[in-house]
Amino acid sequence: MSRTVKLHLPGLVGLIEGALDLPDGVRDAPGSYRPRGIALVAHPHPLLGGTMDNKVAQTLARTFAQLGYVTLRTNFRGVGTTEGTHDDGKGEADDLVAVVKWMKDSFNWQGIPELEGHAWPLLVGDLPLAMAGFSFGSYVSSYVAEKLQELGMAPERLIMVGSATSKWEVAPVPKDTIVIHGEVDDVIPLSSVLDWARPQELVVQVIPGADHFFHRKLHCIRDLILRAWHGQVDPTSGNVHG
Repeated sequence: MSRTVKLHLPGLVGLIEGALDLPDGVRDAPGSYRPRGIALVAHPHPLLGGTMDNKVAQTLARTFAQLGYVTLRTNFRGVGTTEGTHDDGKGEADDLVAVVKWMKDSFNWQGIPELEGHAWPLLVGDLPLAMAGFSFGSYVSSYVAEKLQELGMAPERLIMVGSATSKWEVAPVPKDTIVIHGEVDDVIPLSSVLDWARPQELVVQVIPGADHFFHRKLHCIRDLILRAWHGQVDPTSGNVHG
């Protein structure tokens, strides 16, 4: 079975295109494997070429999958085959809240042919949710997490990469949020992220030499997240030790 399953799900203004990234255990033992949780990844700005296949978004999804999460990446309005038009983050946030509700309903997973015979979709309502956003996706994710908190569906943890604090008014986030930024980001200056994080007493993890798109630094994002979940990463093998 493929690591990634493409699908469409209903949104507020039409169909939303998505891609499920599956842990090895889901693919290898569909009848018995229980995922660690479900995760949702939000991509960068759609009017600047951002899609769910952005390299940072893919890195986040694959890292979640490595941790045992069934992870969904979706295209925002007007991107790929997702219907609707760009709404500067508001409609996109509403869409992702709807996506989370869809993910939490086991009935919805039964319509995905590639997952026929899998037992774990019956458990999704009880599985914890993790979220991650990159750039514009971080801005959207901050409001999604806030809304989910109000609905009693707060994610267990949020990851913010290249947080778009100099472009939009990013909402406050939980204190255990993982905030990752590039040292030489010339799109979102590190100083603006520190100004946003300081009053919240958030820790900002800075990747030395990394630009906004983390060229040749994607593995650093992966390793920081793995350490936050599991402990230390063995630099010689890439294995996680917890």
